[in-house]
Amino acid sequence: MISKPMDFIFKYGSIMVIGIVILFFSFWNEHFFTYSNITDILRSISIVTFVAIGVTFSLTVDGFDLSVGSTVSLTTVVSAALMVWYEQPLIVVIVFPLLIGVVVGLINALLIVRIRIPDLLATLAIMYIVAGIHKTFTKGYSIYNNMQLTDGTTAPGVFREDFLWLGQGKWLGIPIPVILMVIAVAGVHVFFTYTRWGRQMQMTGGNEEAARLSGVRVKRIRTAAYVASGLFAAVGGILFSARVGTGQIDAGSSVLMEAVAAVFVGYSVLGAGRPNVIGTFIGSVLIGVLLNGMTMMNLQYYTNDIVKGCVLVLALAVTFVHLNRKKT
Repeated sequence: MISKPMDFIFKYGSIMVIGIVILFFSFWNEHFFTYSNITDILRSISIVTFVAIGVTFSLTVDGFDLSVGSTVSLTTVVSAALMVWYEQPLIVVIVFPLLIGVVVGLINALLIVRIRIPDLLATLAIMYIVAGIHKTFTKGYSIYNNMQLTDGTTAPGVFREDFLWLGQGKWLGIPIPVILMVIAVAGVHVFFTYTRWGRQMQMTGGNEEAARLSGVRVKRIRTAAYVASGLFAAVGGILFSARVGTGQIDAGSSVLMEAVAAVFVGYSVLGAGRPNVIGTFIGSVLIGVLLNGMTMMNLQYYTNDIVKGCVLVLALAVTFVHLNRKKT
């Protein structure tokens, strides 16, 4: 008798919570459930969703990537510096930060897959190293138009309009980051569901030894997952820079916690019981709705961390209670 209600809560609990939260905030503020505010929520979660997709890749192969937040910070300031300091064309501004994300992913894979350092320890170390690199590169300053450089001169460049369009533009009334997010979620879902590499990643995460005995090149698959994690974090950093129009230091410091919470909320969506990109997206929506509604209620900004922490604890509790029940 107890198992059926628990199974129902595990499968549909997060979706029901989103509905309840939307109803509550809609009654509290008539401007909450409007097209403009809903699109604002979706635009605000686009960056977190890209980073969370990267975390989903690492968790799928039974790993974990703590360095995604620092990667967001580094790629945010690098994309800004390429425009403001070095006046580079758009292709360079986009491709170079993406390459940085790939490099970070490869370094993580080297430490975890080849040297066999536990993933939490390896990515924690890389998190600190990347954070130090981006602060050293900027000398601790955010990057913005016409900023004064340390030698007393003014930066020669400004943020490009075509770059800002990625974070602030719209197409048919839909924000560009929202369109990119939907494309990414759909593409990754297809990748995991219908491609050989996607299925091999899931096999590796489910049972690495069995996957190896089945002929899966486990090391290559795990390396690809960490590269994808770094790449999606880099996309998040680019979108962050394009959205705010500055290269903010520590831009990704709060993104990591939100991304992890979104992924673990996604474990329970429709009873998946494992990392999945649709669940990750729904988890991002839940966090975005909560933070937006709290802002409309004029609650202090520092209460956001309490809410994010509570969401993560509840998601972990529901997920692991259910998984432990299945094992017994």
